Amino acid sequence: MSIKIERDTVRQVTDRVTDKGPDAAALIARDGHLPGTSGKHPIAERIGTAITGGKRNAGTKGYLMVYINALEKNPLRTKMLTSGTLAGLQEFLASWLAKDRNKHGNYFTARVPKMAAYGALISAPLGHFLIWVLQKAFKNRTSLRAKILQILVSNLVIAPIQNSVYLIAMALIAGARTYHQVRATVRVGFMKVMKVSWITSPVCLAFAQQFLPEYLWMPFFNVVAFIIGTYINTITKKKRLAALRKKHFGDGRSGTMGAGRPEDYPPIGPNPQY
Repeated sequence: MSIKIERDTVRQVTDRVTDKGPDAAALIARDGHLPGTSGKHPIAERIGTAITGGKRNAGTKGYLMVYINALEKNPLRTKMLTSGTLAGLQEFLASWLAKDRNKHGNYFTARVPKMAAYGALISAPLGHFLIWVLQKAFKNRTSLRAKILQILVSNLVIAPIQNSVYLIAMALIAGARTYHQVRATVRVGFMKVMKVSWITSPVCLAFAQQFLPEYLWMPFFNVVAFIIGTYINTITKKKRLAALRKKHFGDGRSGTMGAGRPEDYPPIGPNPQY
């Protein structure tokens, strides 16, 4: 979904937004409220300013601008840190929402650091390379036909590669050790993951094209992928816990919810486009 993020676009936005920084203090003094705010909700506006860069950056993009600068200077490293952090947080949050604890009663299961490692060392470099190839193939091609073809290639070539690698990694993290176990996980989950990708990717891309400036596309896609991935991961965990309770007790009682959990279950979810 980040196929439209061009290095030149990021550089232009960086130059445009950072130029506003020195004027922020003067604007505060002259208008009586923070730049970029209406002044109708001063407390909420000051809290929002504090967590997005402080008064010094009021009226600019704050921490978002720091992220965009890092993305421009060190794109692969920034993507690796982003993907690893969100993948680990997604697994932890899904475990908490589903009340899925390990044998010690903790939500921080062994899968959390493994998911973080997958996001940083596999998902981010792979996505970075595939998007680079896609952007290079469609460089300087701005016609409607080229844009449609780019979206089709992204969904029919790039997404299947990413999702296949995702399912293979998830099978190994879940405990698969043989070719047949990995193959079974991919066969069960592939089309489900692809359907999610085919539905969400065009919708999010169309929304971004219509309503968002291009420098907000990448953070927007990261947030969408994180939310969808957390939701699907949570539902998968809840179904697995319900199946275990039914197997051991013959009903849906929740008396042992959160007890010890086996690690070998095939996860189903979309490959995060971090």
